Amino acid sequence: MVSIFLAEDQQMLNSALAMLLDLEDDFSVVGTETDGQAALDKVITLKPDVAILDIEMPGLSGLEIAKQLRLMKLDIKIIILTTFARSKYFKDALAARVNGYLLKDSPSDSLVNAIKTIMNGDTVFDPKLVTSVLNTVDNPLTDREQEILAALKTCASTKELAQKFFLSEGTIRNYISSILSKTGTRSRLEAVNLAEKRNWI
Repeated sequence: MVSIFLAEDQQMLNSALAMLLDLEDDFSVVGTETDGQAALDKVITLKPDVAILDIEMPGLSGLEIAKQLRLMKLDIKIIILTTFARSKYFKDALAARVNGYLLKDSPSDSLVNAIKTIMNGDTVFDPKLVTSVLNTVDNPLTDREQEILAALKTCASTKELAQKFFLSEGTIRNYISSILSKTGTRSRLEAVNLAEKRNWI
């Protein structure tokens, strides 16, 4: 019997996935959680065979949970199940040595098949993400530059950005100048569009 723990911040989806997996004769869902920190605590206590983690959750992200579990050297298979097809998240998941990374829009039986495959010692990664990573140009931006560039989608002015990041307007202008230089773009909008296209933000 394969014991499974589900961590997903949407309770309805959590319940639906638990019902789906419990239909399998050789699967047993031993726990669910919507909060990241609580999920980590329960996984450590329950020690399931498989932990299925959403990326964005309150408390801790699924990627942070995965890193913690690997540091503890617990023999738990980890599957990331998310809506985010971003190559950066996927690379971070690979760095955390997860066993699977699936998108929530995958067919319902793909999760069941993925668990069976992973329990046999293989890994399962969404083909679209593998292709995306292979085609991704390395991100030249620092973490702060990525944060500022992402904020440009909603903050129109330098003043707004300065207030958001508690920096001077001059510092923000320097960051934006660096972003435009590194991306080879001529405007903020062009830089945002390019970064989104290349999954940098």
